[in-house]
Amino acid sequence: MSWWRDRWPTVFFLGSTGLLAGGAVAAVLDAGEVARLLWIVATVLGLVVSLVATTRALLHRTATVDVIAVLALAGALWVDEPFAGAMISVMLASGQLLEARAAVRASRELRLLVERTPRTARRVTADGVTEVPVGEVAAGDRLVVGTGEVVPVDGRLEVAATLDESALTGEARPVERRAGDDVRSGVVNAGPPLDLRATASAAESTYAGVVRLVEQAQASSAPFVRTADRFAMLFVPLTLALAGVAWAVSGTPLRAVAVLVVATPCPLLLAAPVAIMSGLSRAARIGVVVKGGAALEGLAAGQVMLFDKTGTLTRGRPELASTVTAGTDDDANEVLRLAASLDQVSPHPLASALVSAALARGLPLSMPTAVREVHGYGLEGTVEGREVRLGKAAWIVGSTRPPWLQRVRRRASLDGSLTVFVSVGGVPAGAFLLEDPIRSDAPRMLAMLRSSGITRTVLLTGDRAEVAEAVGRIVGVDAVLADCDPADKLAVIRAESATGRTIMVGDGVNDAPALAAAGVGVALASRGATASSEAADIVLTVDRVDALADAILIARRSRRIALEAVLVGMGLSLVAMVFAAVGLLPPAAGAVLQEGIDVLAIAIALRALLPGRLHTIAMSADDVATAHRLREEHDLTLGAVEQIRTVADDLTRESVDLAPVEALVERLEHQLIPHERADEDLLMPLVDRALGTDATATMRRTHAEIEHQVGRLRRLLADLDGTAPGTGPGVGDASGPPPVAPDDVVELRRMLYGLYAVCRLHNSQEEEGAFALVPATPAPEHQGWPHGWHPSRPPGLRRRDRS
Repeated sequence: MSWWRDRWPTVFFLGSTGLLAGGAVAAVLDAGEVARLLWIVATVLGLVVSLVATTRALLHRTATVDVIAVLALAGALWVDEPFAGAMISVMLASGQLLEARAAVRASRELRLLVERTPRTARRVTADGVTEVPVGEVAAGDRLVVGTGEVVPVDGRLEVAATLDESALTGEARPVERRAGDDVRSGVVNAGPPLDLRATASAAESTYAGVVRLVEQAQASSAPFVRTADRFAMLFVPLTLALAGVAWAVSGTPLRAVAVLVVATPCPLLLAAPVAIMSGLSRAARIGVVVKGGAALEGLAAGQVMLFDKTGTLTRGRPELASTVTAGTDDDANEVLRLAASLDQVSPHPLASALVSAALARGLPLSMPTAVREVHGYGLEGTVEGREVRLGKAAWIVGSTRPPWLQRVRRRASLDGSLTVFVSVGGVPAGAFLLEDPIRSDAPRMLAMLRSSGITRTVLLTGDRAEVAEAVGRIVGVDAVLADCDPADKLAVIRAESATGRTIMVGDGVNDAPALAAAGVGVALASRGATASSEAADIVLTVDRVDALADAILIARRSRRIALEAVLVGMGLSLVAMVFAAVGLLPPAAGAVLQEGIDVLAIAIALRALLPGRLHTIAMSADDVATAHRLREEHDLTLGAVEQIRTVADDLTRESVDLAPVEALVERLEHQLIPHERADEDLLMPLVDRALGTDATATMRRTHAEIEHQVGRLRRLLADLDGTAPGTGPGVGDASGPPPVAPDDVVELRRMLYGLYAVCRLHNSQEEEGAFALVPATPAPEHQGWPHGWHPSRPPGLRRRDRS
């Protein structure tokens, strides 16, 4: 039966078309009876299909224009106009086939959710560890969960564990849980094997509840209603009335049948699906897969858009935010290089953050040896003959509380960052602060959505309120709702749906119920398929959320073109109905004319395939290549920016060493300033060309401010050293530089912190205003610098070979 349901529109189309064509061939060969018989069979075939469709609509109490086709086909047989009936059957078959293709939707079944659900559990008994079906697990059983396995039931930890809870909370960072903590089914063990005491059966556990929520939300989703059905309430009575008047006035049913033939609503059945299919094709070209006409229509009608935070407005994976050093001989880059070298072989979710940051800054990594994971503490190994440890503060620092440790904890608390501590050669070397950064294209996407007609935006997340509020302010949403579990999100969706058509955007299993309950669910699946993509109506296959705003424009344009095609087609059909009613259009000629109207309506609908207005920025291949090269230079300067704050932190009134400040200013003058000038010469004109306006005035101003502040630092240093600007410290005075007054230290720190703030703000401006416009990958034929240009860089800025 499933095979037949999927293929009957094709069988109907091929059968009716073959019968019509066979009859035409027979008529040309003067086999009139054969032609008549073939056309009658085609008419009967169309009549049966129309009767089935009409009966189903009546049983479901929905309006339908198929009743007109039933009357037209029956009338054609009654007045002996089999050719007209065969033409109507072909038109109906074409509409059914196109509509079936346009309305095909990816299954919203919970295949991935079900596949992810554990089938078995490892239960600890007196006889050892036994693998049992998960349904046999009862509260009180002791279980073992291996590394990378999904926790099968709700339970209580008997040992400390590292868990990936993103499937339920959406939070990208792994969570450290202590012995005795409760854990929920559906989370992944991201650390060593753990022991768990079950507190609920599988059916009563959290993950099973998420599955049930999705099922309930899907069951409440409204089915797609054809565009044609919206006109049925008016068009069907009008057609029947006109046919009845024509019959009454002429005294013969022939005119009534002629009216019904030209009233067959094929512009509705053909034009709308063609326009919708064209819109689906256009959306797919920009990386937005829309699962059928209902989803496209819902996207076009959307008014309220709700976002999950992690992975949607943020990048969804931890990244290195800053490095705090402990004042050893190794600078921040060297500490990062050693830590990333060790992390190359670690399966821990945070390892990729350090490795990616080191590679982005051009640091050469070495392969570690003697790597060992210390359960509950971290990772240790040897890198280039030096012992390196990564892990918790207690393991790295011990019971001491040095000032830099307090600084790390304060920053982590204020920024909501995760910390990883590092030691080199048995001596604490510093700490890394990791955070889930906001997507650079998210603020632009919010602005684009408003210009596309979205009237309200809401951030809906399970994260803490202070973190969610900060993200909401930066990206510019209208409301922020934090600390939401899947059930809370579902309740919010239902409340917002009462005020307008909703669109929910998310990327985790915890978002699946809300995605299914919203008017339209949008899943981000650029980093792999998730259960959310099964529950969603629309899937973004590109890692750019701003593509969603363009998809809305495509959806609204497709819906508008579909409506235009329907109105033109049905308007011409109404005119033809009047001509048929007064006897100027017989049934056979009316069927041919109706086919011409169908062709015109389809031609109008095909306009949806043509390019329309989008927010997408057009950039030449040379500009894309240039932007990617400048982005690499931008990444290389991040270490210099972070060094500004590190140097400022280390300045104290009691012990002032200007050497680190001098080295920093040298680095800024020879690395940061040349990069900013290259941006001024190349990136700013590139952005202006792409946007067609002077959109970089603010960035140009911060370029000038950065250079101005670096110059002020150089002059202050020269003054503190007692030398003329540019002559270097300690030159011309045998007694050495004068002592630095406490007030001068305060001034120096103030200038460094101010410069750091300006640089951080400017980096965000470039991320959002420039690099967010650039496609992810440059064209292969434009990998080199355009027009033979290459930046002049000192050795410290050149990218080193990567191991």
